[in-house]
Amino acid sequence: MILLTVLFLCIISTYSASVKGHTTGPSLNNDKLYKFAYSAEVYVDRVKASLQKSAGYRISSGVDVNLLWRNPDNDDDQLIKIMIKDVQVENVNERPADKNIFKGKSTEKIIGKEYLEALQRPMVLELVRGKVKTFYSYQNEPGFTQNLKRGLASLFQLQLHSGSVREVDISGKCNTTYHVRQDQVTKIKDLDSCETEKQGFTSHNPILDVGTKGTSATIYVLEDSFIKSIKAEENHVFVLNLRRKTGAKIVSKQRLELKSVQAGPGLIAGKQVASVIKTLDSSFVAVPLEAEPAKSKCKKCPSLSDHWQSIREHMQPEKLSTATAAKSFLSFIQSIRKATKEEILQIIRSEKKELLPQMVDAVTSAQTPESLEAILEFLDFKDASTFVLQERFLYACGFASHPNEMLLKSLTDKFKGDIANEEIRETVVIIMGALIRKLCDRGGCKLPAVLEAKRLILNRLEKAKKDDNVRMYLLALKNALLPEAIPLLLKYAEAEEGPISSLATTALQRYDPSFLTKEVKETMNRIYHQNRKVHEKTVRTTAAAIILNSNPSYMEVKNILLSIGELPMEMNKYMLSMIQDILHFEMPSSKTVRKVLKDMRAHNYERFSKTGSSSAYSGYITRGPDVSSTYSLDILYSGSGILRRSNLNIHIFDRSAELHASQVVIEAQGLESIIAATPDEGEENLDSFAGMSAILFDVQLRPVTFFQGYGDLMSKMLSATGDPMNVVKGLILLTDYSQEIQLQSGPIASAEFLGGLAIDISGGMEFSLWYRESKTNVKNRVAVFLAGNTEVDSFFVKTGVETTLEVETALDFISTVQFSQYPFLVCMQMDRVESPFRSYVTKYESLPSGRRYTAKGGKATVLAGNEYPLHQENSNMCRKVFGAKSDSAGSWF
Repeated sequence: MILLTVLFLCIISTYSASVKGHTTGPSLNNDKLYKFAYSAEVYVDRVKASLQKSAGYRISSGVDVNLLWRNPDNDDDQLIKIMIKDVQVENVNERPADKNIFKGKSTEKIIGKEYLEALQRPMVLELVRGKVKTFYSYQNEPGFTQNLKRGLASLFQLQLHSGSVREVDISGKCNTTYHVRQDQVTKIKDLDSCETEKQGFTSHNPILDVGTKGTSATIYVLEDSFIKSIKAEENHVFVLNLRRKTGAKIVSKQRLELKSVQAGPGLIAGKQVASVIKTLDSSFVAVPLEAEPAKSKCKKCPSLSDHWQSIREHMQPEKLSTATAAKSFLSFIQSIRKATKEEILQIIRSEKKELLPQMVDAVTSAQTPESLEAILEFLDFKDASTFVLQERFLYACGFASHPNEMLLKSLTDKFKGDIANEEIRETVVIIMGALIRKLCDRGGCKLPAVLEAKRLILNRLEKAKKDDNVRMYLLALKNALLPEAIPLLLKYAEAEEGPISSLATTALQRYDPSFLTKEVKETMNRIYHQNRKVHEKTVRTTAAAIILNSNPSYMEVKNILLSIGELPMEMNKYMLSMIQDILHFEMPSSKTVRKVLKDMRAHNYERFSKTGSSSAYSGYITRGPDVSSTYSLDILYSGSGILRRSNLNIHIFDRSAELHASQVVIEAQGLESIIAATPDEGEENLDSFAGMSAILFDVQLRPVTFFQGYGDLMSKMLSATGDPMNVVKGLILLTDYSQEIQLQSGPIASAEFLGGLAIDISGGMEFSLWYRESKTNVKNRVAVFLAGNTEVDSFFVKTGVETTLEVETALDFISTVQFSQYPFLVCMQMDRVESPFRSYVTKYESLPSGRRYTAKGGKATVLAGNEYPLHQENSNMCRKVFGAKSDSAGSWF
């Protein structure tokens, strides 16, 4: 019995020792010094470029590792000391001596004596079951060297069983998956899951933004329960969503390879980690393993004033529609973002009047607290003489790429205060609507400033008595697209008349179909079919478009088709053209329309042979692998041959997002008295009016009036010069992407993409009573400049790739109507001129001393002009309007 008891106790003690000696992480042997070779490489280039030609650099060194202490009660708890030595810096790819920025420079000269000493001071890790519990280093050590140490230290963190875990390393707290197979461990880190304080911003619309992808994988090879080799690779890719060929990549590689194991120092005695650390070096302190911000400052950057002087000539008003103006605009924004409020105010107050609008565009687009404070202090909304500057400020606010609550609150406060010019007051509230939408799209609907602005607009609309005030708040709602505003919009659409009803209906048309409830569709059906009252053609056709674009039922489509033939003559033709366009362009409702057309009561010659000049047509401007763009052009006339509405839309879309790039609507009403014609039903009491409304990049702008009332009409007809009226002119920040990325090897990477647009949209309307002809002309002049800079900053060296794109183009829409006979002749023309297109790539490496290596490449082409054919009926009509002259000139018509 005693023998059995002794045997049992021996078995238990042997089992306990085996458990005690087993570790779930790498284990170092006592009294050994492990000597490793370490390298960290960085490559930067175009997305599909070979790494062998990339810009970049390599840091290589020796690394000594030894065990300091093992917990006597837990073998899985270890302290290891790591020391970097013999540091070298070199090109990542071989390069001739004249292109090698490191040639002839020692490591101490490249990195700096202080930083090199800090980098080669030891660090200590407490590893518990293979994970870094505590990272010990020296206090007040430069962030750059500390991050390089963190990058090396993070490599020693691993687990020896497969599974997923959330762990902290230099990248932050990340989801990490381990795959273990014999003596090999693969660690996959999900970089998108990492919790860290991110710096930067993105563009509001995905189409104008930058697509990103990051991956991280590390492969460990183990021998005798410790690391034999490590290979880690991290990739970051950035591409412009508009043109995915344009982009950059960053590749970071780390390698750690065991070279030898030698006799090393013995263990330090002690039971507590704190006492062991104090015995080793009392200067050691525990610091986070997660990286700290560490970015070098520009030492030779020009001041804001100097920068402005260098680009000032390119910002002259007559040069605005050029790529050079857009490029200068973007560079100035970058400079403003680093400036103080006082510096900004100084250059604004010292500039001449003709350059101030461009300066206001840039200062507002910078979107920093300092730039907002400066521009608000500079502008005096009680002074009507600075109308142009106030308007440019407000439109720049509307186009803001990443607006914040402070901006909306500032505009709300301005609206509540004194504003000298009524048009500016109207523009303020319209832009407030645009900011509400942008903030809500990013989850900010519950922000105090957003709630206050929504209440203000909705409450004042309900209390508004004057048509001008109602129109102002409806325009704000057309931008805000608030779901809670839909009942109010329905009320104004159905109960009101003229411009108010038309505006409310077009506001509803901008909502996503998912918001258009049964109640909305019932109201639109009542408006179109005039169940309760007579409505204008413009309102009825908009109501029909809403129905047909929001998953219409079989009966809704059938009732619309059956109405064709019973409508006023030009509306008949317009609705017929709309149905044909749905079928031609394969719009979502086309399947339902085709089902209805199988019914001969809806589809017959009597209904589909209606004459008239109104039309609706859609087509592609471009179709590409990344994005496509479409145009839609519809034009509606009165029965007397006078334009009621022309509507030109351009949309850009990809597989998951859409951008309403532009809309230009010219509307006219009450002009029949000029030619002694009879107004159409429901339009007998309309005042003479013509004006233009524009949407630009999803933002409704303040409409422009050509004339209002018969007296104003006759006055302007007699004094007309035929010159177009400007709708919007200025510089717009389109793409605005800036992100900082902490590479797991230690350096900080940054990606910055900016896209600027110089734009000039104007429109005009001419009448000739003598020739009984009218003409509308919308001119769009644009220049785009896109610049991307992807860079890795290691304090002592920077490497990166710059990409630029630039294009200048123009799109004209001309509509000519001859109403000397009926049916009157209508010719629509839409032309795009030849457009120069240039793209460049520059790879670089630079030292703080100014020594720099660059490699440049690029190409320039001309994009062919195009006359968009619209539809065959229009082509036939243009031949009649222009006669043989158009044919001989070689145009499409």
